Amino acid sequence: MWKNVSKKALFVIVFTALGFLAMQVPFSNILGSNIKFNLFDFYGPIAGAFMGSIWGLVLVAAMQFCNWAFHGFSTETSTLIRFFPMLLSVLYFARKTPWILLIPGAAMIAFWIHPEGRQAWYYAFYWIIPFAMYFLRDRFLFARALGATFTAHCVGSVLFLWLLNLKAPMWIGLIPIVWMERGLMAIGITLTYMAFNFLLSVLVNKAGVNLPFVKLNPKYSLK
Repeated sequence: MWKNVSKKALFVIVFTALGFLAMQVPFSNILGSNIKFNLFDFYGPIAGAFMGSIWGLVLVAAMQFCNWAFHGFSTETSTLIRFFPMLLSVLYFARKTPWILLIPGAAMIAFWIHPEGRQAWYYAFYWIIPFAMYFLRDRFLFARALGATFTAHCVGSVLFLWLLNLKAPMWIGLIPIVWMERGLMAIGITLTYMAFNFLLSVLVNKAGVNLPFVKLNPKYSLK
């Protein structure tokens, strides 16, 4: 029993440390703010798939808290907003539940009732994607990743709209950019999940490391 507890503690520490390191590698700016997307946007959503949704939320929250502390507990609104979208992305990727669809549905309504969002109402049609991907997520890993990243997108967008009052022309200008940005993130999430699933299966099947608390997908595991 204590051996398994020790293994789980070590796994949590290593997994959290890797997430913290991923946050230090930026790959693009978030328009309308002074912060950046980073490799954590590929890494964070997969946590719940391996450890379960509750543990996934705990781990991702811990990674974000460590990063927040490392950067001096910034209280800028744009920095604080970044805490929440990833948590919802973790839930979408971790398990199939119709309750998660309340998030993009509520986001569309929240966007449309804001005066600036109402002027760019068609921007929120992007959030139909988590609904569509919900029916494909069990067949295609990429669909699962795409639904997860657009769930994060809808939460982040609504928070930026309501807390920073970003203007309608900016949202309209983002429309031709969002599909490329989120498509890249979905590819990154897909490849990251496949890579970690394979590496963990090597530890289990070849190195003989017993990880009963980790959920592996046989489709992406070492045979």
